[in-house]
Amino acid sequence: MKKPSSTKEFIVRSHKRCDALNIGRDRVYSKRILDGDQLFERMSDHQTLIGTAEPFMNQLYNFVKGTDFFAILTDEEGCILSIIGDESILTEAFSYKMMPGAFMDETNIGTNAMGTALVERMPVQVSGDEHYIEAYHKWTCSASPICDTSGKIIGSLDLTGYSELVHPHTLGMVVAAAKAIERMLQVQEYNVALEMAKLYNDAIIDSISAGILTADLDGTIKTVSHYVPDLFGYTQGEIRSMKVWQLFEGWEQVLTASAARRGFSDEEVVVNSRKNKAMLNLSTYPIINSQNKLIDIIMVFKDVKKIRKLANRIMGRKAVYTFDKIIGENRQFTKVVEFSKKIADSRSGILILGESGTGKELFAQAIHNHSDRREEPFVALNCGAIPKTLIEAELFGYEEGAFTGAKTSGNPGKFEIADGGTLFLDEVGEMPLDMQTRLLRVLEEGTISRVGSMKEFVVDVRIIAATNKDLKEEVAKGNFRKDLYYRLNVLPIILPPLRQRKDDIPLLIEFFTERISKRLNKKPLQLSEDQIQQLQDYDWPGNIRELENYIELLINTESVPEINRLQSLDPVEHSGLPLLRFSREQDTDLPLNEIQKRHIIRTLDKYNGNISLSAKALGIARNTLYRNIEVFKIDCSTFDQ
Repeated sequence: MKKPSSTKEFIVRSHKRCDALNIGRDRVYSKRILDGDQLFERMSDHQTLIGTAEPFMNQLYNFVKGTDFFAILTDEEGCILSIIGDESILTEAFSYKMMPGAFMDETNIGTNAMGTALVERMPVQVSGDEHYIEAYHKWTCSASPICDTSGKIIGSLDLTGYSELVHPHTLGMVVAAAKAIERMLQVQEYNVALEMAKLYNDAIIDSISAGILTADLDGTIKTVSHYVPDLFGYTQGEIRSMKVWQLFEGWEQVLTASAARRGFSDEEVVVNSRKNKAMLNLSTYPIINSQNKLIDIIMVFKDVKKIRKLANRIMGRKAVYTFDKIIGENRQFTKVVEFSKKIADSRSGILILGESGTGKELFAQAIHNHSDRREEPFVALNCGAIPKTLIEAELFGYEEGAFTGAKTSGNPGKFEIADGGTLFLDEVGEMPLDMQTRLLRVLEEGTISRVGSMKEFVVDVRIIAATNKDLKEEVAKGNFRKDLYYRLNVLPIILPPLRQRKDDIPLLIEFFTERISKRLNKKPLQLSEDQIQQLQDYDWPGNIRELENYIELLINTESVPEINRLQSLDPVEHSGLPLLRFSREQDTDLPLNEIQKRHIIRTLDKYNGNISLSAKALGIARNTLYRNIEVFKIDCSTFDQ
């Protein structure tokens, strides 16, 4: 075995590896050469490396141009990806099939600079008989591995010429070019990472349901998130051509706060949208450079309506009642329900008239939930429960310092909170005359201004008013404005008192008994026909609310106040009334089988002796009921069939 004249340790190690592989020294060509689709696929997989290395290979070749050298780029397996050089020496190299697709690793072509550099993971120079294959003794090769940012070898760069031209500086040139390729790959990877970071950043910003602007201290708008046009009604191009103070009122305050190294936090500002003036929520964040100098300001605008909608959902400002929860089959009452459904989508004023306890707010909520505003807030205000001095602030809100005791940040009113939805004004007949004037102006113009502010902005609120007063009489007395009365009374709904729909009382009793029993975790009590008749004979001056309260009293005490005395006594004295005990309590001292017998008799009586219905109500099979009738010797002939 011929040994190389070189004493370089990596050459010795390489030859030993080649000996172990039984590589013939008379080999001329690489044992593995790709062409066609395989070569195309290999080149495609390494196009980034090829593209990055190309200018550096050209630069390297320009240093040795005309001196019979050629440069080679391989991948991590030693497959030639690119080759450039003097034509004469390239012709000879091609005769040895040193061309794209040929593998120059040690396994296929023995010791050579490219293959050995990949194995040894370091730059190497192989000249003359240091090559394992004799046909390559005429070459001198200088190669350096190329690594990615993680240190993984992804290829090699080689400069090959005739062996008599060997020079140690050649390897230095190759190493410098390989390092330059690595740095460029690092820069490209960094740029890709930056681009990806920007894409992610833009995607994150655009996923936020807020309008985000950045502007310099001169008010020049620099960046615009995609949500901004939705809020302001302008296109991206239009917004970029504007100054920031043209979009909202308060730019000077933003500048002052930012210069003091503080931002705005959830401040409501008036914005000049394309359609009209509106309220948006603004938070600002100053951008400070490394010299502690304010350079830009980030502004985050949020839709006040959406914020309030979320707050309303959290705080329960949402209508819960729907028409299917309104109990009643009385003919007059069902006509009122159907009329209410028909007018639910109307923008005209709705006035609900009825005595206390007839369910005016229940109807208002059902109308809201039946309308196209069902997803918007439902806000209720009892005009009779708020001091006259505060009702204006409750309705229209107030600015900071508007009056003694006002919040420092101001406060939105019911109109702002209900924007887009429904405002229910209960006991509207109690509203002071000066407030009636302001309310009429809002209904006519659709704009409001807070107490202590001259700024006006548009609101879209549907008004449903309710009262137990005779507003015509109040108008005649001068207590209620005639023009407001006609504005509210476009669509009147008159709810009948319970005494006019007594046929609904059994339904209401059943409904309230079941609902209250579940809420109190008590078993529902059964009323006899005589007791239900007594309830129907009573006039119920407190209407449905009184009936509901009575049923709750019934379930809590498991006894029934004497109905004929309810009219003569104040409701607060009900606890002192004589009580009629329920049969369920009377049964407690009886044997269990007697209680069971009486329960079956009551059920059969209730269903007029119908075995199927009775068995279903008792929760047993028909055969079981027949057996119990026989055991207890119950005479079914006494029941109406």
